[in-house]
Amino acid sequence: MSVTTQEPAAPVEPAEPAERGRLDRFFEITRRGSTVKREVLAGLTTFATMAYIVVLNPLIIGTAPDADGNLLGIAPVAGVTALVAAVMTILMGVVGRVPFAVATGLGLNAFVAYAVASQMTWAEAMGLVVIEGLIITVLVLTGFRKAVFRAIPAELKAAIAAGIGLFIALIGFVDGGLVRRVPDAAGTTVPVQLGGDGTLRGWTTVVFLVGLLVTGILVARKVKAGILIGVVATTVVAVIVNALAKPGPAFVNGKPNPTGWQLNVPTLPDPLIKAPDLHLVGNVSFTAFAHVGVMTALLLVFTLVLADFFDVMGTTVGLAKQAGLTTSDGTDMPRLGKVLFVDGVAAVAGGAGSASSATTYVESSSGIADGGRTGLTSVVTGVLFLGALLLTPLVSLVPSEAAGPALVVVGALMIRQVREIDFSDVAVAVPAFLTMTLMPFTYSITNGIGAGFVSWVAIRVAQGKARQIHPLMWAVAVAFVLYFGINLVKAVTGVS
Repeated sequence: MSVTTQEPAAPVEPAEPAERGRLDRFFEITRRGSTVKREVLAGLTTFATMAYIVVLNPLIIGTAPDADGNLLGIAPVAGVTALVAAVMTILMGVVGRVPFAVATGLGLNAFVAYAVASQMTWAEAMGLVVIEGLIITVLVLTGFRKAVFRAIPAELKAAIAAGIGLFIALIGFVDGGLVRRVPDAAGTTVPVQLGGDGTLRGWTTVVFLVGLLVTGILVARKVKAGILIGVVATTVVAVIVNALAKPGPAFVNGKPNPTGWQLNVPTLPDPLIKAPDLHLVGNVSFTAFAHVGVMTALLLVFTLVLADFFDVMGTTVGLAKQAGLTTSDGTDMPRLGKVLFVDGVAAVAGGAGSASSATTYVESSSGIADGGRTGLTSVVTGVLFLGALLLTPLVSLVPSEAAGPALVVVGALMIRQVREIDFSDVAVAVPAFLTMTLMPFTYSITNGIGAGFVSWVAIRVAQGKARQIHPLMWAVAVAFVLYFGINLVKAVTGVS
């Protein structure tokens, strides 16, 4: 009888758990020089530094009346803001696989609140945001957005980011009551002033200044979640001040109260925790074209597209460079098309959820600084936003005097982009300067971007360097010329 023998099996190396292996391969954690623990901690850091949007967006979107005088409400907007941030940030992590978080865009939400909704109903305004997001998404799918992304000069990208910083800071100063309109601006050459009467007074102003000082110190000392801690600490001060001094609201029985709280009065809500109010999801109408006219509606959509289109570009480039994801020349990055696609879908989701257009957040840099290199960081941040849904009643506790300092500090962080601009070259300095200053001075991101593009092209043509201008720069500049000259276009075409 023959005996068959088997060769002994080769020794098997201990394998890491299957789940860990799949997670690592999907997000390329090891390949990008990171670990699961580092990605999780980075996600926590990103959430902590941008969770303030659940506080700030309701104060901007929820308190602005539409053309009929209706409000969306603070608590409902807080709920949809957290929901959109959660879903889209997780999607960015899974599809884009980058450590970029997504939430309602500051600046663009102010445009929606004060320039769009003021002419129509809130449902119609959000309908235009949805249309804007769909257009952005189509531009991504056709490759146009990526092409323009690469065509914009680096100096203009930096100027756009810096200008948005100035614009956000101005919103913070206005919401905090430090900068106010002159009651009779027609009788003076100064349209705004310091405080209600040219001076600083009242306990609410003290709260804002304390918040600005505390938040600035925390961020300067690189305290993790310094902005969020600043908002929370200032809110505690506001609650104490309100209980002791009782400043009251900014308007009492229709009469102005210069030393009152600008928006909501800081009082404890009851209950503190409850299921989120998500009734605004799907509150969208596409009847704006019939309500305000086709030309007006198209102009507003055009403005939204331009603002959203260019807002995300500088942020994406900066974050990608910080995370080491860009090519050697800094002009491209892996999965750029998918990242821009998610950003476009986020605009649609923001409109459909009545949270305003959502976009990639510069605060993602905090998580990247803590070692985040993959989409797992974004997934963790998104899951934390889901948890924030239960805490949305707390936003009614936060006055704008406590949230405003965060905007000012974020603006200070964004203005640092000016170091990327060569101001010794006048051909660069003028377009960059116009971009940065017109945003806050005209209360419009789009105006600043448009002025920068048009002047960039015009100056180079005057210098005899027309051939150096990218064809897409020509196209965008012409579009902005039409935007700025829309009244002339109406007069020539006879369109009302």
